[in-house]
Amino acid sequence: MESIGSLEEIALMILLKNERINSVDIAKEYEDALSKNISIPAIHVVLKRMEKKGWVSSEFGEPTAERGGRRKRIYWATPKGYQLVSELNEVKSKLWSGVTKPSLQYVRA
Repeated sequence: MESIGSLEEIALMILLKNERINSVDIAKEYEDALSKNISIPAIHVVLKRMEKKGWVSSEFGEPTAERGGRRKRIYWATPKGYQLVSELNEVKSKLWSGVTKPSLQYVRA
């Protein structure tokens, strides 16, 4: 299985959930899900990296008046991206199923 960072994993899951989405909406979903801010440039860096790895594809959408005739780049997960997240979730589920609640005497804050 390929190595994937947590931001990549979350962004990929957002892409899979939405099928086709732009970077601004990815950032909004990220912020809603994690209650953390993320910059649009940070999202762009992650999307470009994932596109190079073959996990994501993109194309420009149609120009819109609200953007002064500019086009948004639309992203979606590829089958390779789906497979990676699917395998990762299976591994996490198997590991989590073996986790028991730790004794609080050994947990340090």
